[in-house]
Amino acid sequence: MSIQENLNHIKSSLPKHVTLVAVSKTKPIPDLMEAYHAGQRIFGENKIQEMADKYETMPKDIQWHMIGHVQKNKVKFMASFVTLIHGVDDIKLLEEINKQALKHNRIIDCLLQIKIASEDSKFGMTPHDASDLLQSEVFLKLKNIRITGLMGMATFTDDENQIKEEFTYLKTVFDTLRIENSEFKILSMGMSGDYQLAINCGSNMIRVGSSIFGERNYS
Repeated sequence: MSIQENLNHIKSSLPKHVTLVAVSKTKPIPDLMEAYHAGQRIFGENKIQEMADKYETMPKDIQWHMIGHVQKNKVKFMASFVTLIHGVDDIKLLEEINKQALKHNRIIDCLLQIKIASEDSKFGMTPHDASDLLQSEVFLKLKNIRITGLMGMATFTDDENQIKEEFTYLKTVFDTLRIENSEFKILSMGMSGDYQLAINCGSNMIRVGSSIFGERNYS
């Protein structure tokens, strides 16, 4: 199936309240443009330089989401245009995003990444750390960022029960933190292999790549 057919197939099954982020990392611009012409306007990248290069070339009504782990020294390259940063797990990173957003007179939306997977390789904060951060004096002074929700990545496993437990756990954390944080609107969880399960567990933003663009070639 073509990229357009893949997109239409996925979108036809999505509830209205769920936002689709097309994960376009490593994919060439013609592939992204095919998705763009099929109506897709939100793209997710995991490398800031690649995202910045694509931003320069592509139409300016695209929303760019940074979905990978963010290095502080690279924030300046995306601060002028990024719409949402998914993977924030550190107050120092938030301070840097705030600093760079201020330079461009912008408020940048961010999600806190909560560690829900069993693998050590996955980044993220504990719910307790997230709660402490949101109430900290340092955070409350940051006027050029806005925490709009949470993001999480489930364990890479075929065990659907485990994935469901992790998603359900993240939804519980989201509901708890949302009581004190009125800006909380986004729960970003679910990728190509598990987004239907994620939606059933309460996700309202999914990050789908290979089901749209095909398998990636990392060579």
